[in-house]
Amino acid sequence: MLVELLYDLKATLGEGPVWDARTQALYWIDILGKRLYANADVLLEADGFIGCLAPRMTGGLILALSGASRADAERFSFRTLDIDSVILTLLASLKNEPSTNRFNDGKCDPRGRFLAGTMDLGEKDPSGSLYSFDGKSITRLFGDVTISNGMTWSPDHKTFYHIDTPTRVIKAFDYDLETCRIDNMRVAVLIPESFGWPDGMTSDMQGNLWVAMWGGAQITKWDPHTGQLLERIPVPAKNVSSCVFGGRDRNELYVTSARIGLDEETLKRYPLTGGVFRLETKVEGMPVFEFTG
Repeated sequence: MLVELLYDLKATLGEGPVWDARTQALYWIDILGKRLYANADVLLEADGFIGCLAPRMTGGLILALSGASRADAERFSFRTLDIDSVILTLLASLKNEPSTNRFNDGKCDPRGRFLAGTMDLGEKDPSGSLYSFDGKSITRLFGDVTISNGMTWSPDHKTFYHIDTPTRVIKAFDYDLETCRIDNMRVAVLIPESFGWPDGMTSDMQGNLWVAMWGGAQITKWDPHTGQLLERIPVPAKNVSSCVFGGRDRNELYVTSARIGLDEETLKRYPLTGGVFRLETKVEGMPVFEFTG
């Protein structure tokens, strides 16, 4: 599979790609740049960090934002974004999240709940959590997470997968779609150190996991039932951060990357780092689920 550069925007921390099937648009963020992009265009310049987003069933987007000020009472908030007016509206906020954290990866489950995780800004302490927001109430699903990252579901929606990046483990959970309850945690995949750090993740309709490898310049594909590596796809960017399936046939994989933490020598070797990439696959990917709130 040939990876092509789609947008050469040199994002500091390109992340969170979302394919909107209604508009056939790719939304993604530069977390540290505090920008939300629609394809190659800046849609929003935020006051704080946008950790993740999802399309809304009624139109527009939902964002998980971490305010720039640690003293802000609504520092960790869920807000809607109207695409036409670019107006943000507060829906709810977390009250007990440590001020040393920020929102990171997230996406909606098949019932339209928005799952969003938090992480330690220092990337060392397991102070993060994973939350579920249904538009009315926020539920903490679990804690003791250092960098809450890639998440996805199996095609039958009965299994939820989650990555806490420093562990190099993809965990699997039984997932109750009616209640959002998760149980029976087990290790699905253990990532070798030489591959880099597992970051964002998606899945295909065959049930395989596609994982962006931070520091590994690649996307890896895994069978979560056996833990077996199925494929390694080189990406011309050192820090590969996340991926999502999109396109009219949902067979195109969109990939984000980040320049943060790289020295000049590495950037000379990987000058396209910070860009957004696309590759055409031979599989159909899982859809991006919409927020119902």
